[in-house]
Amino acid sequence: MENNPEISKPLELYPVGVVKSPIKKPMLHAGKTDLELKEGIERAKSQRKEIDENVVELVILPEMSDLLDGVDGFSHILVLYWPHLIDQERRSLLKVHPMGRKDLPMQGIYATCSPVRPNPILVTAVRLLERDGNILKVKGLEAVDGSPIIDIKPYSKHYYQVENPTVPAWMEQIHRELEEGGS
Repeated sequence: MENNPEISKPLELYPVGVVKSPIKKPMLHAGKTDLELKEGIERAKSQRKEIDENVVELVILPEMSDLLDGVDGFSHILVLYWPHLIDQERRSLLKVHPMGRKDLPMQGIYATCSPVRPNPILVTAVRLLERDGNILKVKGLEAVDGSPIIDIKPYSKHYYQVENPTVPAWMEQIHRELEEGGS
């Protein structure tokens, strides 16, 4: 990137708030060790249920609370946040086994939802339960307590909906395994 003047300048991002969550540490530690297939699937199902049930608070800086005006008219929002507990050295990984599973083929980081990426900006669509001043209560956010919030956007199916999306076979396999037996 040093040889490309169009992208060599650093970007400046400032947190607009912080996540207050019952999740105190990352739930999945993939990338360094192989997860046992059955145990990994059951753990992922259990974690997904916990994530779906947890009420998480998005505490926006009080001086930015006017930015939230009107957001409570939406049932869902997109939360962009920074996984602050990712080790800097892990951000140089180029490929991983999805979910740490060695039975699945190695994939480039950009083909996965891994938080281990050069710029670990994560995004999740969540259900907005309520707004109380500068605090949004949401469900469905996997962010660890203390994660800096980078941005919030309203979810609108007209902007984000894609008809008939396709995913690779390995991703279909993960979804199928997570859905089997219910969760």
